Amino acid sequence: MKRVYVSSLAANLIATKRVICNNGKWKGEINMQLYFWGTRGSLPYSNRPEAIRKKIKTALRLAVQHKLQEEAEIDTFIDTHLPFDIKASYGCNTSCVEISGGSEFVICDAGSGLRDFGNHVMQKTAKPPQIFNIFISHLHWDHIHGFPFFVPAFIPGNTVNIYGCHAQLENAFVQQQEPPHFPLPLTSMGADIRFHLLEPEKIYEVANFKVTAARQSHPGNSYGYAFCKDGKKVVYSTDSEHQEESEKDDYYFLEFAKNADVLIFDAQYNLVDHFSAKRSWGHSCNIVAVELAVRAKAKRLCLFHNEHTVDDHQLEKFLGDTRRYLSFYDQDSTLHIDLAYDGLNINLTPNTDYPPEVY
Repeated sequence: MKRVYVSSLAANLIATKRVICNNGKWKGEINMQLYFWGTRGSLPYSNRPEAIRKKIKTALRLAVQHKLQEEAEIDTFIDTHLPFDIKASYGCNTSCVEISGGSEFVICDAGSGLRDFGNHVMQKTAKPPQIFNIFISHLHWDHIHGFPFFVPAFIPGNTVNIYGCHAQLENAFVQQQEPPHFPLPLTSMGADIRFHLLEPEKIYEVANFKVTAARQSHPGNSYGYAFCKDGKKVVYSTDSEHQEESEKDDYYFLEFAKNADVLIFDAQYNLVDHFSAKRSWGHSCNIVAVELAVRAKAKRLCLFHNEHTVDDHQLEKFLGDTRRYLSFYDQDSTLHIDLAYDGLNINLTPNTDYPPEVY
């Protein structure tokens, strides 16, 4: 296990504070893809038997009217007649998002979704050496508790680079696997595990992505990340609270998320909780998400860090309410809004013109 400080990353550091991804037009067919392995906030969600039974009853009630006989008819009925919250689920895992299209694996956060990602890698590309780059927003449990179950980290020959802006980065990973918390220490993992401390507002090149971090409002601080490649910009911003200061024209986040093709945004709370009961808890809401996304000229908004106490039906309604608010806030907006779920896949094709700036 090796700790790497910012000074040793100097070769990858781009001196300018604000850059574009390239000086010319993009060439090639490489896509930038996002895959959401975990989308719940604070705690994994438990999909209880009564909730599943309710879904089955709803689906059967709707199916009776169609007199389905052939398997193809059943598949068509599921795809075209059942709402998402009945035919699927928004998921149970905590934060973990894969960004592919670079030269190595790139992951945002190590929540419980990291376990599923690791198992997928072992099934598809198990042979070492593999290089994994994990960017940590902050050190609260729900963003690191998947790492002890990340199988590729046990495989000799693999390299796991863990990036973050907290001075306690390595210590947090070590401590969560020490007695009495966990049976296996971090040193028992066979991969070469390296910790890299980053500085906010500086731009690094990792796995052919240009990456920058921005400090966010959250107890103990959190950091959002902007990834730029092939003319596309993805902003991962979870565990960030935006209060009255976000209404200012020079609010930092507007520049950080400017022209993002995808903005992944913590919208764990509704408006009332955000501004009253859960104020200063370090999370945001769907209303603020819409307003900041529109003002930053983002193209696609993914509501993220979903509340762990609500079920799929409530999340479906939450998404509908959010989309309706956009129509009131800006009738001309072309912003596309998703509510992230475990298994959501977004494919971004390269721009043919100059790429967006990265802050």
